[in-house]
Amino acid sequence: MKSLTRHLTFNVPARMDFLNITGEVEQAVEESGVAEGLVLVNAMHITASVFINDDEPGLKADYKKWLEELAPFDPSPERYRHNRTGEDNADAHHKRQIMGREVVVAITRGKLDFGPWEQIFYGEFDGRRPKRVLVKVIGE
Repeated sequence: MKSLTRHLTFNVPARMDFLNITGEVEQAVEESGVAEGLVLVNAMHITASVFINDDEPGLKADYKKWLEELAPFDPSPERYRHNRTGEDNADAHHKRQIMGREVVVAITRGKLDFGPWEQIFYGEFDGRRPKRVLVKVIGE
C-alpha cells in the first residue's frame, strides 16, 4: 500500500471565509501515485472546517449569513460560557461543529472521484492566524 501525508497551512485574513482547496488535494493525490484508494482531508484546529460543496459565490455568502444567524459572533462572556475563559471565539467552535471536521474522497484511476460540482473547501471561523489541514492519501 502507498501513502502520503501532507500538511497544508492557511492564514486567512478574515474572521470567517471559505477557501477552495481542491487543487492542493488533487496535487497530493497525484504525487502519492495512488490509483485506487482514499484521501482524508481534515482541519487540525477546532475553529476550522473541511467540507464538500459547490464553488458558487452566492452559496458561500449564504453559508456565512446562515452560520452567523445560528452562532453569532459575540466576544462577551454573556452569550457563550466558553468566552468566560478569556477566549472570544465560542461562535467559531459552534460553526465548525455545524460544517464538520473532515471529508473522505474516493480515488479512482488516480483522480478524486467526485459527483458533479463537488469541490473541497477549508472553512475558517476564527481567522487571522496560521492553521493546518491534514491531507492523508492511502491506497494502491
